[in-house]
Amino acid sequence: MNIIEDIKLQYRTGGISNKVIYWNVAVFLLSFVFYDFKSGFFNFPDWLAISSQPNIVLHYPWTILTYAFFHQGFLHLFFNMMVLNFTSRLFLTFFTQKQYLGLYILSAIFSGVVFVLSFYFLDKVSFMVGASGAIMALLVATTTYQPLMNIRLLLIGNVKLWHITAVILLLDLMQIQLDNTGGHIAHLSGAFFGFIYIKLLQGGTDLSKIVSRVIEFFYNLFNKKKTTPFKKVHVNKSKVSKSASSRIVIKDKTQQQIDEILDKISQSGYDSLTKEEKEFLFKAGK
Repeated sequence: MNIIEDIKLQYRTGGISNKVIYWNVAVFLLSFVFYDFKSGFFNFPDWLAISSQPNIVLHYPWTILTYAFFHQGFLHLFFNMMVLNFTSRLFLTFFTQKQYLGLYILSAIFSGVVFVLSFYFLDKVSFMVGASGAIMALLVATTTYQPLMNIRLLLIGNVKLWHITAVILLLDLMQIQLDNTGGHIAHLSGAFFGFIYIKLLQGGTDLSKIVSRVIEFFYNLFNKKKTTPFKKVHVNKSKVSKSASSRIVIKDKTQQQIDEILDKISQSGYDSLTKEEKEFLFKAGK
């Protein structure tokens, strides 16, 4: 199996967090058409990066999301993807892939809107790219739900998850007026959205369903299927399990098994899988 086929397999079976990382890397590679080799910087157009000027954002409204998949350089991408991989594993320990994608997209939009409004009132003109707002939302969401979760850090040992999150937020607050003001605003607004998301979820409101419904709408719009005869099904309501109304969606056993296999791949490589595990991933990828 060559490297291209291996990448395709990992993309199909790697879950939503792997897909989001692949999307970011692919967009970064494509964005080199906007790289200015003389200055050594990317020169993103107004229709891709988000501008702090509201009139430009209103003219290109999709930039409140597209900016979150572009990065200003390799190190910017590398560190964001490292943290995204870390926070994704934590978040998906407790929540579903649909909730992951929903929170990622909604927090990116929220961070972008807050950036535009903040710079408008500060009378500053700039633009922003990067996924850090959405990444902070995932981290804070997990911390809000499970703050006492133990995390083992190299050279430090076990620490509580809320300790890590608190240090990161404190650094953002301390540096907000020194450098990269827009980036720090995006971090903090993403963190705030992640906190609100979990509180609403615990109260029975799952904001990620908004994204699921939008995706489903466009999928049905471009993939119209033949209508099938209507079949009336009678349901005995008295036998419906009370757990169906649980407020937080917990992953099923199949998804848990997939995640365990993916962890094994990340630690020991694809070749370490047994024949049964490879067959299971192949079937799941279909």
